Amino acid sequence: MELSRIHLTRDQSPVFRDLSLSLNEPRIGLVGRNGSGKSSLLRLMKGLLTADSGAIHRPGSVGIVFQNSEHQLLFPTVMEELCFGLRERGCSEQEARACAQRVLRDFGAMEFESRAVHELSDGQKQLLCLFEVLVDGADTVLLDEPCASLDLASRNQVMRIIKSLPQQVIMATHDLELLQGFPRVIWLDQGEVQADGPADAVISAYRRRVQSE
Repeated sequence: MELSRIHLTRDQSPVFRDLSLSLNEPRIGLVGRNGSGKSSLLRLMKGLLTADSGAIHRPGSVGIVFQNSEHQLLFPTVMEELCFGLRERGCSEQEARACAQRVLRDFGAMEFESRAVHELSDGQKQLLCLFEVLVDGADTVLLDEPCASLDLASRNQVMRIIKSLPQQVIMATHDLELLQGFPRVIWLDQGEVQADGPADAVISAYRRRVQSE
């Protein structure tokens, strides 16, 4: 994905000024304080926000998983949720169901198939949001604080699946431990890139800045 000279203003306040990024690595982390622009950047990548100027080139399909699964889940049952996007694009019920079952099977989650959404734990709901993005065929998966509200066991389960994905993953998080081993981390501050490089170097610099303030 390529972002070229992006300018974005929200509520009459500048968010990004002349931001350019080339995002090619399979795993990219986004760090920074609240209000630094992480969520706005993800929404731009997905197309949920429109830049005032500049260009975004998306080489494939992009899906997004939000921090709060309740903002994403619409239907009473897991299969309705997973099949909705495919049915909207013209797939038959049988085709959509087969695709949803394939994703659940690939990730060892076939027990989800017959479940109601309200029966799922917070961690399972986050996984359902992720599975929905995968069923819809995303080539790039955007994650906005996917583990923020999860207990340790759920956090570990969600991260195991995220790390196993063949798709490109771009993840914003305050939990810096989740980014260990990422080939690239981008540190945003007030809409500008403060550091951009391997996880260990960028996270160390970010920690030093936060601890010194």
